[in-house]
Amino acid sequence: MEISDRTRPTRVSCCRRICPGCKRWVIYLRGELGRAERALAAAEEREAAAVRQQPAPEPPAWLVERGIGAGRLPARLHTGDCWDTGKRCAPAAARQVRRFLAQGVPACIHCRPDTALGVLE
Repeated sequence: MEISDRTRPTRVSCCRRICPGCKRWVIYLRGELGRAERALAAAEEREAAAVRQQPAPEPPAWLVERGIGAGRLPARLHTGDCWDTGKRCAPAAARQVRRFLAQGVPACIHCRPDTALGVLE
């Protein structure tokens, strides 16, 4: 939209009355603002959808179930996908689980992490 100097109102005349040229600019800018707001909302929605579609983190491979009490010693060892885990489980490394098995911490009878690690009693 090209405005020539002849049709462009002066600052004083714009402040005293609303001229047709100013109305056109206001209408045009409102439309541009609406388009920009819709584009921004669409971009935010796409970003939120991308975040929602990210896969859930993988469960840990090994879990250590802690006992109740001040020391919270290891009570049982589990594989990461065991159904018999409690609220007191924490992720552990395979090396740490092997060490606990060697120290005599019992393995879960359902998931058998000792067999999965190749540690035979």
